[in-house]
Amino acid sequence: MAVDAELDDDLSPAERRRRKVRDAIVEAAEAIFTEEGEAGISMRRIAERIDYSPAALYKYFDSKEALFDEIREQFFERLYRRMQAVADTVTDGPQVNEECLRAYVETGLEQPAHYRLAFSSWFETDFDDRQDSFGYAASERLELMIQKAIADGWFRECDPTVAAMSVWAGAHGLTMLAVTIPDFPGAKEKCAHLTLDDLIAFHAEATGRGFATPKLNAWLDAKKAKK
Repeated sequence: MAVDAELDDDLSPAERRRRKVRDAIVEAAEAIFTEEGEAGISMRRIAERIDYSPAALYKYFDSKEALFDEIREQFFERLYRRMQAVADTVTDGPQVNEECLRAYVETGLEQPAHYRLAFSSWFETDFDDRQDSFGYAASERLELMIQKAIADGWFRECDPTVAAMSVWAGAHGLTMLAVTIPDFPGAKEKCAHLTLDDLIAFHAEATGRGFATPKLNAWLDAKKAKK
């Protein structure tokens, strides 16, 4: 898989320079998006922002759609690495857990404008079907984590693909609220005592209980009793 090759940091100087320019283009798109919304983004405006000619920009991205693909890829690359790290640290319980959800939310919050732009109206429904993409790799990783939880007796029998989409939908909704609403979830007076960590913990437990076998319910009860 091309993704595996991309995980290596052994880039040539020319490849590093190319990546640096591509990153500058993405950052310019994010800045314009933050200031003017999606409608303000054009290749010409981005070129002006980084003092490049529009023609030079097309050496890196042949269309605005290709640029949006790169923005999504950068997000999913960071997410893929985070998911790997979470899976590697789990010694008890399912890999799809509170830390897994926190990794997703934190990846989005690291670059809020990038996250919102990655899931703008330019998002393509077949994006994660491209097997050489990090979007595909992240989707596969989540399914494998769910399959392992089923095999290990933590999750009840279910369709891993449907389960993965459900988990992603919940994580995406929570992250989108966090990146678009200042001080979420404590902005409302009756929620002033809540932190984002509180909501992540509650949401993760609710998700786990939804998939849980008696084994997982007992594990979650024991975990709560220790707090």
